[in-house]
Amino acid sequence: MSMVKMVEYDDAPPEVKAVYDDIMATRKSDWVNNFWKTLASHPPTLRRIWTGVKDVMSPGSLDPLTKEMIYVAVSASNNCEYCIHSHIASARAKGMTDEMLGELLAVVGMSNQTNRLANGYQIPVDAQFKPVP
Repeated sequence: MSMVKMVEYDDAPPEVKAVYDDIMATRKSDWVNNFWKTLASHPPTLRRIWTGVKDVMSPGSLDPLTKEMIYVAVSASNNCEYCIHSHIASARAKGMTDEMLGELLAVVGMSNQTNRLANGYQIPVDAQFKPVP
């Protein structure tokens, strides 16, 4: 259950409708998902986060599927149920297969395990791994 009332399109003030319209146009969709409807309870946050997501997820050196798979990996590590579901759906729409998801989550699980071991043991970083000043 959301901690605030979600803002439906028909009930949204003009500044929220403008962001919703941009979300739908950018995503070529006819609906706004619950994440954005919840953030719309505070329009400055809605606008700021949408602008950031739109900038980061726009075309760049990484292809769209890679970006979505990174989002899945971070969401799984952060245990964000909503983000896991939404970004797996988005990654699948961009071509991620069950085999790719399995391999991705295996890497996430292994990296979390080795990260915890390195942190727990307080292993010093090898000089060869550090950038040269």
